[in-house]
Amino acid sequence: MTNISVETPNSKASSGAPSAAERFGVVDMPSLEYTEEVARETAPLYEKVKHHIPEIEWPVHAPYVHAINKLKKERNAVILAHNYQTPEIFHCVADFAGDSLQLAQQAEKVDAEIIIQCGVHFMAETSKLLSPEKTVLIPDMKAGCSLAESITGEDVRLLREANPGVPIVTYVNTSADVKAESDICCTSSNAVRIVESFESDTVFLIPDEYLAQNVAKETSKKILTWKGHCEVHERFTAEELLAYKEADPAIQIIAHPECPTTVTEVADFTGSTSGMIDYAMSQKAGSKVLLVTECSMASNIESEAPGVEFIKPCNLCPHMKRITLPKILESLVYMRDEVTVDPVMAEKAKLAVERMVNLKTN
Repeated sequence: MTNISVETPNSKASSGAPSAAERFGVVDMPSLEYTEEVARETAPLYEKVKHHIPEIEWPVHAPYVHAINKLKKERNAVILAHNYQTPEIFHCVADFAGDSLQLAQQAEKVDAEIIIQCGVHFMAETSKLLSPEKTVLIPDMKAGCSLAESITGEDVRLLREANPGVPIVTYVNTSADVKAESDICCTSSNAVRIVESFESDTVFLIPDEYLAQNVAKETSKKILTWKGHCEVHERFTAEELLAYKEADPAIQIIAHPECPTTVTEVADFTGSTSGMIDYAMSQKAGSKVLLVTECSMASNIESEAPGVEFIKPCNLCPHMKRITLPKILESLVYMRDEVTVDPVMAEKAKLAVERMVNLKTN
């Protein structure tokens, strides 16, 4: 393999500053042979994923898992994995797992020089916003997001010009330039509280149209939104979920608020990623739950909810699945691809995130 430098409009390499590869150096690619040592040292990790990865396939994954876990220690790096990552990443190489904001906050806390962000690009940007002194790498710079890409900072500026005085609340699942033009950020779990913190009777909640519609059902505020959608959650329909219920009325349907309101209306519970996990794990042994979200999340939490049967309408995020063990290893070996944010933009974007984190309500 060769060290291919990827430059982006915000990359330090394009600004003339030393690249991550120049700052930390490039190392040789480790051996990827499945040896007795690799088998022995990765055996406890395989126990965590054996229900999802056939034994015959483990010799393909194990050398990467072994090499990544060894090299990340040598590099003083931590790996942050979103809940939608595949089990071999989530359970076998991640140091921390969670939703996008949880990972960014964890990046801020950890004592590490390098963050490997196993998620999509806006998540890596958010980690960089909260940890500007750390080097943030993403294993695939093309790991985007249909929702984040549905709106730009210029769009937000135009909304503000056309609607003077209307507060703009922006979902954290957005790019840094969108956050920078916003009054405050929100997550799916605190969106109602954030919206209601404003005295204005009209509030923008952008860019997820379905999240805004679901929030609107829980507040007296008039919610203005943007026609942005998550391509995973927008594909679910009430008809398919009702068919599951008809086949087995005991199934508990747990939906994410990025789903259409027609879906959340037939769900037994609607909540954020962490809320969905907590609800699923609170179910008694013998329960059946259907997580209406990205398919890998059910696989990742299944081992933590013994006795609960997970029904999986398997919608996968093609962007999340761009992150693989080989690409994570290449990030650590070659110190690529670095995610940076323009300092002026970063200061404004970080302020919107901090306003959310620091918000106090009665």
